[in-house]
Amino acid sequence: MSSTSSIGAGAAPASAARLAWLDALRGLGAVAVMLEHLLPWFMPSLRPYWFNLGMYGVLVFFLVSGYIIPVSLERRGDVRAFWISRVFRLYPIYLLVVAGVLVAAIWMPVREQVPRDLSSVSAHATMLLDVVHRGGLADTMWTLSYEMVFYLVVTALFVGGAHRASGTIAVVFGTVAVVAGLVLTGPLLDGPWPAYVSGPVFLAGLACLIGGRFRRSAAYVLGAMALVLLLFSGFVPWLGAVILAVMFAGTAIRRWEEGAGGLAPVAVTAVLVGVAPIWAPQAGWWWVQPGPWLVTMAMAGATFAGGMALRERRLPRFLVWLGLVSYSVYLLHHPLLRIFHAVVGDVRAAGPAVQLSLSAVFVLAVLGLSLLTYRYVELPMQRLGRRLARAGRAGGAGGAAPEPPSSGDGGSGAVLGGGEPGAAPGGRDRGTALGGRDPGAVPGGRDPGAVLG
Repeated sequence: MSSTSSIGAGAAPASAARLAWLDALRGLGAVAVMLEHLLPWFMPSLRPYWFNLGMYGVLVFFLVSGYIIPVSLERRGDVRAFWISRVFRLYPIYLLVVAGVLVAAIWMPVREQVPRDLSSVSAHATMLLDVVHRGGLADTMWTLSYEMVFYLVVTALFVGGAHRASGTIAVVFGTVAVVAGLVLTGPLLDGPWPAYVSGPVFLAGLACLIGGRFRRSAAYVLGAMALVLLLFSGFVPWLGAVILAVMFAGTAIRRWEEGAGGLAPVAVTAVLVGVAPIWAPQAGWWWVQPGPWLVTMAMAGATFAGGMALRERRLPRFLVWLGLVSYSVYLLHHPLLRIFHAVVGDVRAAGPAVQLSLSAVFVLAVLGLSLLTYRYVELPMQRLGRRLARAGRAGGAGGAAPEPPSSGDGGSGAVLGGGEPGAAPGGRDRGTALGGRDPGAVPGGRDPGAVLG
């Protein structure tokens, strides 16, 4: 896994080049999310408000995830291998960040949105934080909830033989998003018990998916649980349905590319996603007003389309490399931003040269640390996961087609969070990602130094 010129060197370079554009898109998404979280606190005058920079990155990543993840499962034809790959892809650096935040809590308090009880432990163990209305130790962890829901739903569809109907499923989720926006104003399944119940169910179901016993039943139970949590226990039900609609739209685009479907469902889904927040009472934030919301959607769609159009071209090495480390960038930059802000203080009133210099130092620090965690945590764990998956296949756990020699499947897909839930239920901070209100968007906003403790 490297740049376009060397990625997959020695093994099907043409295939690797065709998938390098996915890494390039992840690189763009990583930059967008990091800037969305950085700018309000270090260079507020540069933050755009005619579209949401973070949500733009999020939508690009969810399109990428939808495009590649179902095909990865289908290509393997092996649920066990798929989930081993996902576990070893997502959890190692995630757990490292969890541990780091808890250690840092000795001198810097954990975000106030994180419950101090076992429901938080359960929610972090499953990554289902947002859909069981629990705050994450790092604000950007909220997007992992929808990534996990997508995996569970896709697995249930695959086991049931309904995974090819991606376009129809995207339209269904788009319709559900509109309806949910009209009738739901928050989680109907309130309190900590969705986190308590979903934790054991998730772990038992995952053991069945990997171990093989009751695999079909486990897939159905987990898929159904994921949908119930998404619609009735999530912080913002309509947004959860929108995200699933976007991801399945990415899958439908892949079907169209392979000649197995049309683009009409994608167009219908785009319209439904565009109107979902218009009449929703739970949509009072600036980034879901018609102007910024539609522009953000259009830019994300255009970026993904542009990536597809350039998929046979040689892409900038740095952009592709940035996509390879994007999961580390995604998980690391929020805790590092809180630490950095605690050290340097409030620089919003400083001169442009100071703001630019500090911003550059922060970005370089994030990229440097991300390179280290990618090389010494992510890659070794991915390789271990692949070895375990191959060992299971060799032992008769089920045949699977070989994986593509590229990071297209190795990447985490969406797994880059951003956006702005500054006023969103549950206290998620999609604007600043620092655990408080966005002073750049709210006149007289709270002092970020005080918010950060």
